This record gives sequence, C-alpha cells and structure tokens, in this order.
Amino acid sequence: MTTYQVRPAADKDADAVAAVHASSSHAAYEAVAPEGVQSLPMEKRRAFWRDAIEYGEPLVHVALEGSKIIGFVGYDRSRDPKSKPTTGEIWALYVDPARWDTGAGLALWDAAREGLIEEGCTEVTVWMPLCNERALRFLELAGFKRELNTAKTAVMGGVKLEEIRLKRPLD
Repeated sequence: MTTYQVRPAADKDADAVAAVHASSSHAAYEAVAPEGVQSLPMEKRRAFWRDAIEYGEPLVHVALEGSKIIGFVGYDRSRDPKSKPTTGEIWALYVDPARWDTGAGLALWDAAREGLIEEGCTEVTVWMPLCNERALRFLELAGFKRELNTAKTAVMGGVKLEEIRLKRPLD
C-alpha cells in the first residue's frame, strides 16, 4: 500500500477536488446511472467545493500523490435532523479511480476520523447507495455497521437509488 500525504484543502484545490468528484462518481455509478452522475455541470461542482473549502462546511481534506490531488474527504457534524450533537458525518469520500485499492481512501478516512474526534464527536455516520458495493465494503472494513431501518430513496442525476446510513463509534 502506498502512503499518501493528507492535508486540509486550500482554495486553490477546488478544481482538482471537483475533477476527482466527477471521475470517481462516474466510475462508481456508471453501471446504474450512466448519464445521471455526470449531469451535474463541472462549474456547479467547482462552485460547491470552492464554497465548502472557503467556508469549512464541510471540512475538506485532500490526499496527495506528490503534488497531485488524488482524493478528498468532506466531513462535519451530522446533517440528520434527529442526530446527537456529538455525531459527525462523512459527507463525501472520493478517490481517483486509478488509485482505488492503494490506501488513499484509508488515509482520508483516518484524517476525517481524527478531525471529528478533535471536534468532540463520539460517533460518525455516512449515507451510501446500496448499489455502491465497493464503497460499502470499504466502510464495513473501516468498522461501519449498516443501520437497516434507515433505508431511503435518493435521486442522483434523475436516477432513483436506494441509500442506507452506516454508523460507527469514533473510539
């Protein structure tokens, strides 16, 4: 496994974060939503991540291979209305498909876990489409457990996908 440097995202990273988001989403969901995940225009992706990085909502860290951004994680307090104030959430975790299974996702997860603990969180959740078996496997290996009573339908680029929330303690 490769060792990756992970650091907080800077304003100049928004374009690279948006590019990783687009390529990884496309690779992860092309079988179930061939056009759907690419329907978000790149300028909207860039604007979202530019704002997230600038305002810290969510907090964004990037994984680097040399000086190139090859992945990112966005995390913050849980957006779920009934969650405890000590519950964090992984809002996004994406890695360039060419770097899948190399340790970049784990490095990003470690950074998010440390950041959430520093913020006083005691547990963390993540919402994941059930069709993303690779990501579900990764999360389960990282100690997340599926909360079966949370299944819901989400729309991604006009395609309906079943999502489930996973949770784990941050100890």
